[in-house]
Amino acid sequence: MYISELLKGNQPSISFEVFPPKTDDAYEMVTRSVGELASLKPDFMSVTYGAGGGTSKNTVRIASELQDSHGMTALAHLSCVSSTREEVSSILNQLQRSNISNVLALGGDRVARPDRTSCPDDYHYAYELVRDIKKNGSFCIGAACYPEGHIHSDSIESDLKYLAYKVDQGVDFLVSQMFFDNRIFCGFLERIQAKAITVPVLAGIMPVVSAKLIDRMLSLSGTKLTPKLEQLVEKWGDSPQDMQKAGVDYASEQISDLVNRGVRGIHLYTMNRPEVAREILDNTKLTVNR
Repeated sequence: MYISELLKGNQPSISFEVFPPKTDDAYEMVTRSVGELASLKPDFMSVTYGAGGGTSKNTVRIASELQDSHGMTALAHLSCVSSTREEVSSILNQLQRSNISNVLALGGDRVARPDRTSCPDDYHYAYELVRDIKKNGSFCIGAACYPEGHIHSDSIESDLKYLAYKVDQGVDFLVSQMFFDNRIFCGFLERIQAKAITVPVLAGIMPVVSAKLIDRMLSLSGTKLTPKLEQLVEKWGDSPQDMQKAGVDYASEQISDLVNRGVRGIHLYTMNRPEVAREILDNTKLTVNR
């Protein structure tokens, strides 16, 4: 089922992001976690894609298992920078053969690859990938958006202009980067409406359940913690159990507030942790088929 059809309902959607294993040895452990997350019955689940296609085989494999074994609508991430058009076309063909009809089109990071002496120059931006997928004609296309601006963007205004252009290439819905201040997200929605961007926008929520991961998360994304969340990290950061509870409670409050504000959907970055997703669903009283 196309995710664009799922998003036409009157109630906000609930979806989960999971990541595939980097090695075959970890496959069984990851599939067990993914299966537990699928048992919570979100509206759909997305599967990430390693830089330069590092986990592309397992991205397709996990997405296929979600649909075939769990009856779950799957959204396969696909990044294009550091990939050739032939490689992207091959992945799209694999997705079609697996009856996966939803793709999240991303730029990704330019990385060195051991199988090449130089990085391919076929893609520079996500809009080029959106355009190529659109030509295929058989996929529902999602794309990323950045409420606080892309970390490499010159300004918020230039980022919005680029987003509008990307959407015009054939994007059906947007998934936001994580944010921790709902006022920033709501202000972003107002700004994109002023740019006549009308596709559904799903709010990306990352529960801060580990203080060890925060610095890396923030440096890669450019996202900022709120003063309240900073205080929680300072207070509970040395206690993993207390930090997880504080992070889950904060994310739950974020989600409840966003739902009350009328957001179209919540996309939960689960980090493959079923217990975190389950507790958030319990806290927020959100269920599927609402």
